[in-house]
Amino acid sequence: MKNNPVVPYILIFALGLGLIFFMSLYGLDQKKEIAATDEEGNTEETEGGSAAAEDFDPEAFVQGQCISCHGGDLTGAFGPSLVGLTDSEETVHDIIKNGQGGMPAFGDKLADEQIDELTEYLFTLK
Repeated sequence: MKNNPVVPYILIFALGLGLIFFMSLYGLDQKKEIAATDEEGNTEETEGGSAAAEDFDPEAFVQGQCISCHGGDLTGAFGPSLVGLTDSEETVHDIIKNGQGGMPAFGDKLADEQIDELTEYLFTLK
């Protein structure tokens, strides 16, 4: 009887899926450590899970967190446009802090001062 040439490929496929599954479980366990590590591998000092206010870069935060929903140029995609906001700064601050609809809340990740900086930055976008 001949061996089926597809069997090794099926085994490799199954092994790859299993490896991906277990690596994602490992990543979920390590997410706080990964989030606190910058690109060079240095561990950032954090207070309550948020980056220090003096090291906060609102432009970098927007590029890392907002473009996936608001588009690369922030004129809207899944989420609304962030360019030329017409809401009050207080409203935008509240939405960033507490979330709204599909927008996640960042109040547990950012200090109020950081949210203020982010809000001011968003109102500079033209």
